[in-house]
Amino acid sequence: MTGNLRFVKAIHLIDLENSKDPNTEAFNGFEYPKELLYSQRMTEKLIEFDNNASEELQLAARAQHICRWEIPRNSYPMDRVGYLKWREELKKMHALKASEILKEVGYDNDFINRVTFLIQKKLLKKDEGTQKLEDVICLVFLHYYFEDFAVKHEDEKVIDIIQKTWKKMSADGQAAALNLKLSGKSLSLIKKAVL
Repeated sequence: MTGNLRFVKAIHLIDLENSKDPNTEAFNGFEYPKELLYSQRMTEKLIEFDNNASEELQLAARAQHICRWEIPRNSYPMDRVGYLKWREELKKMHALKASEILKEVGYDNDFINRVTFLIQKKLLKKDEGTQKLEDVICLVFLHYYFEDFAVKHEDEKVIDIIQKTWKKMSADGQAAALNLKLSGKSLSLIKKAVL
């Protein structure tokens, strides 16, 4: 299998898994499996942010939430410790599922190890690929999910979340975030939180 064909096949298999998500999200008049839509948004935002992104980074972005619904949040205690344990378990599961697909289509161990390293967000702030992936995750959140989140919470909580998100981002990621097309209210909350 040629490199390009292998990549296309891997993306297809990741999408196939995510298309099984029983949770749906409406977008532009259509219903989508939630994690399939999320993974496509990750790819779109990564290419916008870095159109020379490595193959490893592109696959890590696409598989970032692969089969996320299989470990529901409420399967862990609904506190900070439970949340962190849940997130760690998800990262391991996403990395494992991605590695199985990459192995199936013929990627070598070094390549697979790099993708799983990125999915698990190791060495954030120190590894350029991990940082780019985190920037894209934050940009996808701000672009597609922030406004729904903001209307459900008090401004104080929203500002706190923005500040936590901002700290995870690089200067390039922060600059990209300030250029997102958001509502006036959302942009003003972001600016209030970070400027």
